[in-house]
Amino acid sequence: MSDTMPIEDYLAQGGVLSSPANVPPRYRGELLRLMASFVDSELAGSAGFADTINDAPGIQERISAARIVLEKADHAGKVLKVMETFGADGGRYAVHHPWAERLARGADIGAARQGGDMRLSVFHYPLEGWVDAVVMNVLMGQASIVQLKELSRVSYQPLAEVFRAILPRETRHAELGLAGLVQAVDGADGRAGAKASVAYWYPRVAASFGHSGSARFETLSRFGLRHTPNEKLLAEWRAEVDAQLAALNLN
Repeated sequence: MSDTMPIEDYLAQGGVLSSPANVPPRYRGELLRLMASFVDSELAGSAGFADTINDAPGIQERISAARIVLEKADHAGKVLKVMETFGADGGRYAVHHPWAERLARGADIGAARQGGDMRLSVFHYPLEGWVDAVVMNVLMGQASIVQLKELSRVSYQPLAEVFRAILPRETRHAELGLAGLVQAVDGADGRAGAKASVAYWYPRVAASFGHSGSARFETLSRFGLRHTPNEKLLAEWRAEVDAQLAALNLN
């Protein structure tokens, strides 16, 4: 970076940073917030899905669920390692919140954060049985793919590299979820339950993309921490999941 170029201009032009030592205070704050949201969401997602392993209808489904639980916790750990370079206490972090805690099923909190952690709002809602968990995993799995493609372009290079490594495994989670959903809807009862779960989870996953016209997006965009507006990411997600749901007659 040129000694005379303001750091925002450098970042806005596609520049990258690679060390905590050259990160300005405002950028550091936004970067830590972004990482905390991801780590907390993965820990909460892993903890919530763990309870459904014993609901799995067969050995293969149980293995798939256990793999998702394991790898989501691992992904949280990988990003937490980057947070530790900024002074976060990784040893205390993972036990700091009750990650499996959920609100009542009928709660409606929109995109608002709750309590003391930074998980996406969708991870405050409880799962109800295997089919419900599979539906949530399909919808949120596709959202994770869309969001990770965006996060893989962040201007803090060590974090971008971690997100790029995580993306193929999260893509596999979504594929496992879709395979489970195909099996779950094989029968009238399964299809009715899946439709009810789609109706419940679809708006809650959509809310995880945040508000359109977000003022925070403008700030993050200047720092190179975001590139695509919320509404465009949401539209990409809708197109993907609507096609998947239509193929299973679950719209």
